[in-house]
Amino acid sequence: MDENKAVQYLDSLIGRTLRVHATDTRIFVGTFKCTDAARNVILASTYEYRLPSPSAVRDAATGAEDPAAGSAVDAQNIKVNMTSRFIGLVVVPGQHITKIELEETPQQIRTREALKK
Repeated sequence: MDENKAVQYLDSLIGRTLRVHATDTRIFVGTFKCTDAARNVILASTYEYRLPSPSAVRDAATGAEDPAAGSAVDAQNIKVNMTSRFIGLVVVPGQHITKIELEETPQQIRTREALKK
């Protein structure tokens, strides 16, 4: 991709909701504002999501019992929610970004597809 197309693509993402994955397994979901030469990403109105701690998973596994059968539930079927918090404006360092995803609602997808025709 040449530089002009890359700049146009980044411009098209400004104001859109991005999901940025970091090397420490955190996920940041916010509105893309800008980036810089060091590949840092600035997000506004951002929520940070963290995987549950090993102790939370362990507690859920030991506390989950099937009331009907009276036996423990298979450890692979345990579901523990991610923790989240609102952090507002954030700079995600480019060196710690592992993946960036664009969040689109079904309506946004339909609109984008209609514009292609």
